[in-house]
Amino acid sequence: MTASPPPPAARRPRAPRRDARRAAADPSADRLTRILRYARGHRRALVLTHDFPDPDALASAVALAHLLERLAGVPTVVAYGGIVGRAENRALIRVLKLPVVPVSRVDFDEHDLVCMVDTQPEQGNHSLPARIFPDVVIDHHPERPETRLVPVADVGRPMGSTSTLLAGYFRAAGAVLPPRIATALYYGIKADTRDLGRETTPQDVATYLWLFPMVDKEALVQVEQPRLPPDYFHLFHAAIERVRIYGHGAVCDVGEVYAPDVVAEVAERFLFLDGVKWSLAFGSYRDNLYFSLRVTDRRQNAGRLIRDVIEKKGGVAGGHGSMAGARVPMRGLKPARRRALRRELTRAFLAAFGQRRPRRPRKLVSAGP
Repeated sequence: MTASPPPPAARRPRAPRRDARRAAADPSADRLTRILRYARGHRRALVLTHDFPDPDALASAVALAHLLERLAGVPTVVAYGGIVGRAENRALIRVLKLPVVPVSRVDFDEHDLVCMVDTQPEQGNHSLPARIFPDVVIDHHPERPETRLVPVADVGRPMGSTSTLLAGYFRAAGAVLPPRIATALYYGIKADTRDLGRETTPQDVATYLWLFPMVDKEALVQVEQPRLPPDYFHLFHAAIERVRIYGHGAVCDVGEVYAPDVVAEVAERFLFLDGVKWSLAFGSYRDNLYFSLRVTDRRQNAGRLIRDVIEKKGGVAGGHGSMAGARVPMRGLKPARRRALRRELTRAFLAAFGQRRPRRPRKLVSAGP
């Protein structure tokens, strides 16, 4: 995002004074103050999302960039690794004209302030070079050990989305929230909490309602109802034929996918199947195997479960209570070994859900001629 000249210091919105009790209940103003104090004086900032970013990551990154430019006077670029594959996510960028670029267009040496949103250094699902350690990390997922070494971090607060955290900064500071950023943050919360129906906290609900009057409603409709490519329907056709039902679980090997983030959409969709309490989808893309896990039982933790299975196979994984994702590299593996890996990981997930000797699964539909 190319910065416009920052407003004069006298005009910069500042965090209003609040009583100690309210500040203790909502630390957003203090967290924002720390971020801005650290950022001021830097030459150029980079805000990096996780690879194949979702709406929550995109919205949070653009919102943080806006705050750094307007309140700290630091020109900022927003970048992501991988591609933006889902039609809704592409529409979010196109319709709202979000200033984001592929990480391939970034020279890391040009940035003396590096921020990460909706991911963490140890997560492994981002494109930050190993030689660079971030200065700022903002994420609603549980804190990872390496994040404790980050100079400024706002991580692990019990919220359903990172967009809630970023909107809280604007609200605490009394900063002007442009409609396109308000719309992006609103959709980020909406998407990550599944319309406030998944892992939602009072802060998510309050922020959602606070943002709504500022949302560009026409733009939101275009984002939520995009035109879909033929590949989307081909993929779901294959997914419906390939899914297998193991008791209360749905497992779908989608095969080769046109974008890794559609794997999550498949896992989401099969969670709506009557009788299903957990859903696992996986598919391959450019020598990697991508997984997405969804659970409805609050006694289970999808993030912990997926890490237990995937990290033993040399992959990286992350998530929280009801949803999680992972990636396992397959570069250099022969076709037979890749097929065996898929079978091994399917058995490992079934065992993790208590099915060490699973019965023969049932198909959802019979394959066509």
